[in-house]
Amino acid sequence: MPFLKTPNSTLHYQRQGKGPAVLLLSPGGMEASISRWSNIPINPLTAYAGEFDLIAQDERNAGQSTGSLSSGNPWDVYADDHIALLDRLRLKRVLVIGCCIGSSHALRLAVRAPERIAAMVLIQPVGRVADNEATLEALWQKWAERVAALPDSPDAASLADFGRRMWCGDPVMSASPAQIAACQIPMLVLPGIDLHHPAAIGEEIGRLAPQARTLSGWKDSPESIAHATEEIRQFLRAASAKKNTDPVNIS
Repeated sequence: MPFLKTPNSTLHYQRQGKGPAVLLLSPGGMEASISRWSNIPINPLTAYAGEFDLIAQDERNAGQSTGSLSSGNPWDVYADDHIALLDRLRLKRVLVIGCCIGSSHALRLAVRAPERIAAMVLIQPVGRVADNEATLEALWQKWAERVAALPDSPDAASLADFGRRMWCGDPVMSASPAQIAACQIPMLVLPGIDLHHPAAIGEEIGRLAPQARTLSGWKDSPESIAHATEEIRQFLRAASAKKNTDPVNIS
């Protein structure tokens, strides 16, 4: 059960399989952790086992990971963790699959370190729309209550401030429309269908990102999910095999 210690966090992660390296940015809102992948129709830890070098982690202050807060952009706190993990594993460039909040983490990583991402898959991205403000607010409130009750945790006011700052701003929260439009990383976007993962958010990412392809209707049936699972597999394989690019895995 490996852990990575950074100056401001202790991160639990796991690594399995061989092949092109894929960083998995977990679903689950503020409780994003490795175990949450089992709740998703497409779980890359099982769907692509043995085909790729799969790296997953519990996000800071979720699962078995802990860490301090920041007065700056909350999304950069998590991006720092992701970059530190890639550095620890000596991975120069990786493929990325982000789900739910993991899609926003992936987009922030693309803003911070685009050279580290060969291609990314965004599954049911979270985001702000007119009728889901209360739904998103509940995500950080429940997390703040849980973390505040832990030994040596930040105080409740600091946790609430961090949560509010994290979930405000642009619709995707971690990246502005202009930053998404400037992103040249190949993307496969699978929009969501509910208040936590509004279809409009995934569709907007697909429209803005110049190298994006959108796969709609992927949750309509078991056959649609199976088709989407294969589409992701082929997308990752094509991106990892693309000529004239640096190796994805340099470990």
